This record gives sequence, C-alpha cells and structure tokens, in this order.
Amino acid sequence: MPARRTGGRVTFRLAVPPVSGLLRPRLLAVSLVLLAAAFLAFCAETAVGDIPLSLADVSRALLGGGDPGTRLIVQELRLPRSLAGLLVGVAFGVSGALLQAMTRNPLASPDMMGITQGAGVAVVAGIVLGRDGGPSTQVLGLFGALAAAFVVYTLAWKRGTTGYRIVLVGVGVSWICTSATDYLMARGERFQAQAALGWLVGNLNGRSWDQITPLAVALAVLLPTALLLGRLMRTLELGDDVARGLGTRVQTVRVAVLLVSVGLVAFGTATAGPVAFVALAAPQVAQRLAGTAFPPPFASGLTGAVMVLGSDLVARKIVPDTELPVGIVTGVLGAPVLLWLLIRANRAGSGG
Repeated sequence: MPARRTGGRVTFRLAVPPVSGLLRPRLLAVSLVLLAAAFLAFCAETAVGDIPLSLADVSRALLGGGDPGTRLIVQELRLPRSLAGLLVGVAFGVSGALLQAMTRNPLASPDMMGITQGAGVAVVAGIVLGRDGGPSTQVLGLFGALAAAFVVYTLAWKRGTTGYRIVLVGVGVSWICTSATDYLMARGERFQAQAALGWLVGNLNGRSWDQITPLAVALAVLLPTALLLGRLMRTLELGDDVARGLGTRVQTVRVAVLLVSVGLVAFGTATAGPVAFVALAAPQVAQRLAGTAFPPPFASGLTGAVMVLGSDLVARKIVPDTELPVGIVTGVLGAPVLLWLLIRANRAGSGG
C-alpha cells in the first residue's frame, strides 16, 4: 500500500481492491476526541436528575446491565432528553457546516438565513391554532423551513445564485419570519403564548420518544447524503467558475446541499426548538480544531452535540432548583463567537 504524506495529509493507493484515497490524520484525531467528548457529555447528561447516578451506572444501564431501578431511570425517564440533545446538536452542526461550505461564508447558518425562523413560525402557528404535538410538529417545521429556503433561493436568483446573495436575502427573510412569529405570539391566548415562548427559546425538557423518532429517521437518511455531497462541495469551495470547469453542476449541487441542510435543521428545530447559535458556532470550532480550509461536516456534527449537551448540563446546574432552557446558555456562549466572526470578516475585508 504505497502512501505519501504531504501538507498534513496522507494519500494512499491499494492494488487489491483498486482503491485510492486521502486521509487527514489531524481531522481523524479531532473527530475521535470529539466522539469521546460527546459520549462523555451524553452520559453526564443522563446521570443528572433528582436521583444522581454515576457515569459507570449510566454506562451499565445503557448496555442493559445494572439493577432494574437504574435501568428504568436511565432508559425510560432520562434517555429521551439526552438522545434529543445529541441528535439535535448533530443536526444543527452538520446543517451549519453545509451552508457555510456552500456559501463560502463563516456567517452563513440556519439562524442567520431565515431557515430556523421559517420552521419556527410554522410551529408557532400550529401551537397558536391548536395543532401542535407529535408528528404534526415535525411536518410543520419541515414545511416552514422548506418554504423559507424556497423564498430565499428564489429572491437570490439572478442568472444563478451566489453565496453572498443567499446570505443577504436570508437575513431579510429571517426578520420577516421573526415579525410573523411575534404577531402570532401576540394573537394567541396566554397559555398558547407561554407554550410557544418556551419552545422558541430552545428546550430539551420533557422530550419524548414520539419527538425523537422522526429526527432519528431523518438523520439516518440525510447524514449519509450530506457525506456523499462532500466530494462535490469541495469543488464549489474553489469557486463557481472552477467548479463548472471541473464538470460540477453548480446550481444542482447547491440546491441539493440546501435541501439537506433544510431537512436537518427543520427536524432538529421541531424536536427542541431553535437552539441559538449552535449551527453558527459548531462548524467554526470544528474547522479551527481540525485545521481544514472549510468546516468538516462530521466533526461539526460532533461539536454541535457536545455544545448542546454541555450547555444543557450548565442550564440544569447553574441556578439551584431551576432548569433553564438550553437555548439561553447556547445564546450566551454563541454571541461572542458571532462577534469574533464579524471582527475577522471586517479585518479580512470579506464583507461578511
């Protein structure tokens, strides 16, 4: 197996079977560390509650061991919340990585481009009109996100689209959706407004298997698709003209990436609400850790999972006898990241 190392990358070629590829040792090492951190955060999240458990007890219960009482607490009462945090973090992280790579803009994320707000206004409309709960919430979130993405892409179209126009139009659409959400909140009854407000902040409390199952199915379909699109996206990172010269159908790939990203953020938002800044910050953190030119989707998803689970742990412990919504903590942590990205874009003169 001849192998050659150049610039932190290892190329290899096998004679039997005839396979060649490119390995990035740093990216692989970072992904393994993030995977271990996500599992540790998952176990720590499951261990927290009225009856504290050790990480060893949680690990045994997850594998079907331990006493029946511990298995009941872990598998039936606490596992849905922890699993929701893990899957939502992965969905938001991968979605943000796809959008930032597609637009070649570190500020591009579902939060900034109106996709999250589109899902939010649809779900809030369902709550105010009395049609929330169960699979209908997932359907409403998907419909709202797809509608917002369609409006953004249509308005940004001018003999094709560019990442810069998509981001600018997305900011405008996000504010329109935010205004529509505020109107629905003002129109609804007090109980409906409180329910919608608790969901809009981003919350993992009270998650059930009915809410998690659609997200898990969506991830099983969309994550492999996102990884398959990675090869084509690497040509987009070279610019539209170069990508066309290499035979890439730029607009087709861009639409496919947008649809996958929308699906991820729609199902994630329908499950836990629009958890702020995860889709924006996680890809940038993963990119800095991995030392890649653009956010790596797999590492970004793991970073998102660590962020959501870690933030929920902080939210449950920072105020005694009070469980804050996870979105409050991610918002506090994500706002400095946004300011840092804006300062970097301004210094680089990228117009971001």
